[in-house]
Amino acid sequence: MSDITRAIAAATSIATELDLPANDAIVLHNSNKLALRLTPSDVFARVAPVGEEVAEFEIELAQRLAEVGSPVCALEPRVDPLVYTRDGFAVTLWTYYEPVTPHVPPADYATALERLHAGMRKVDLPSPRFTDRIAEAEEIVANPDLSPELADADRVFLSGRLEGLRRAIEDRGAEEQLLHGEPHPGNLLSTKNGPLFIDFETCCRGPVEFDLAHIPVAICEHYPGVDQELLDDCRQLVLAMVAAWRWDIGDQFPDRRRLGEGFLRLLREGPPWPTLDAVDARLDGL
Repeated sequence: MSDITRAIAAATSIATELDLPANDAIVLHNSNKLALRLTPSDVFARVAPVGEEVAEFEIELAQRLAEVGSPVCALEPRVDPLVYTRDGFAVTLWTYYEPVTPHVPPADYATALERLHAGMRKVDLPSPRFTDRIAEAEEIVANPDLSPELADADRVFLSGRLEGLRRAIEDRGAEEQLLHGEPHPGNLLSTKNGPLFIDFETCCRGPVEFDLAHIPVAICEHYPGVDQELLDDCRQLVLAMVAAWRWDIGDQFPDRRRLGEGFLRLLREGPPWPTLDAVDARLDGL
């Protein structure tokens, strides 16, 4: 059995035992976690190998944010809010929301993110700092065993860029708070209850501009009080981190070698630094 088949079997068997009929599983997304829609009970299941997730943190954070009125996806109300494990997989169960529109308008997106940030300022949970994520990218770049296809000159360039950006952002001394970590459009659901954020495993502490660096320019234009110079540094940092992840030997992203080379080229070309959605469009045309 493939890992995906085993993960689906784990989720469906857990749901069935909890009296949530799961005759079918529709794969909604598959990256570092597998996202499933289980029918006919209409449950949103997130599945990851045990030890490669922060599911307990996600559950607690989602509950805390819901209590303060933040726009977040709710846990499945018909079962206890727990991390369920089976066959080496950790499974969490959430409310499934039927999409109402393909995209959230930029102004509504910015308002939802601002509300999320406001709620996160009220939540006190131990969490990593954004620099920890930089350190993970730096480790990939520094270790040839983790990135064997990365050329030596590119390794030196990318390592220097990551270190320099970390130092530049820290030196700005901006106020830091709990962040989503990756509030890109793939992690925002358009529902009849309004825009709702999902996937909190990348939460970290840092300046709000770090979150804003993951979203399109049109949305940032509606977010109040942005430090544009800091946002530019954060956008460049996100490009450098994504470049490092594409060279990771364990990366499952399709066509990762071509994308890794593309991100390095963009970093060398210099500003203006594109947002991730713009990068996708540019690299898809190559």
